[in-house]
Amino acid sequence: MIGVKKVVTFGEIMMRLNPPSYRRFAQTDAFEVTYGGAESNVAALLAQLGMDAYFVSKVPDNPIGEAAIRHLRKHGVKTDYVLKGGERLGIYFLEIGAAQRPSKVVYDRKYSAISKADPEEFDWEKILEGASWFHFSGITPALGKNLQMAVENALKTARALGVKVSCDLNYRAKLWSVEEAQRVMSGYMEYIDLLIGNEEDYEKSLGIKTEGLDTSTGKINRKAYVKVGKEVEEKFGIKSIAFTLRESISASFNLWSGLLVENGTAYFSRKYEIQIVDRVGAGDSFSGGLIYATLSEMEPKERIEFAVAASALKHTIPGDFSVISLEEIKKLSSGSTSGRVER
Repeated sequence: MIGVKKVVTFGEIMMRLNPPSYRRFAQTDAFEVTYGGAESNVAALLAQLGMDAYFVSKVPDNPIGEAAIRHLRKHGVKTDYVLKGGERLGIYFLEIGAAQRPSKVVYDRKYSAISKADPEEFDWEKILEGASWFHFSGITPALGKNLQMAVENALKTARALGVKVSCDLNYRAKLWSVEEAQRVMSGYMEYIDLLIGNEEDYEKSLGIKTEGLDTSTGKINRKAYVKVGKEVEEKFGIKSIAFTLRESISASFNLWSGLLVENGTAYFSRKYEIQIVDRVGAGDSFSGGLIYATLSEMEPKERIEFAVAASALKHTIPGDFSVISLEEIKKLSSGSTSGRVER
């Protein structure tokens, strides 16, 4: 059992609106409401696993902003460093797909409170005091030059304080161009201890392509991913590089696994057959699982198995946040995959 560690994540939390019962946008007359966002999703999992998980952001000083904060607190996330102010909370609409119909996302996040935040509003020395880990994703700097500076300030402070840093590349074409993403994200890499992404993230954010890959067939070329991991280590000096490996059979059924390349050695996880309830936040559970496993000083193979088990379970849970226990993750990662009723 590890001691409680302070982990800090930084990003945007949004209101999520999705039609119930797999309905399409054009069919629905009601939306289900929840809250989420990449870094808040990571914090929620870590809080449930017993970490002191702090989420840093900015939300409007109104009942909607307060609802987002309460949602975080309900899941054990500490909100001491969530600022209040600005115009609005970002929104995203999710049409959940099924079978051969893919899910669709529509964003309504322009002028959100966090996207307009002043970098000087965040006192990183205070925020990161006593922290063991800092996590962000490529979505946060994609929201504007002000947040690019805020992330840079956080990374420099983390380095000065000896705080370990992870980054989920999380490339979003609707937020910025490939050229800007590569310029900004490449500049952050000197501060990163653990880098996470899928094949598109590494190509769009860092310009390192997974050769011989056809995403339309969903087939995994293991050697190609290992090659990318080694290229990232050689180019940026990062010692731990992780990949989520998704083989998409349909919107409802995927094969799911992961890869950790550490100090030039490749560690693949077992592969799960996933009947998808809600895939949003699965990558964030992978990130949270890796952070927890690393802080727990697990061996590399155990770390990737733990992270993939956490993210496999997330596919079965509605909403952005994972609602799973440490025991459930350990049980799945140890090979108990039948899903039999527990009485």
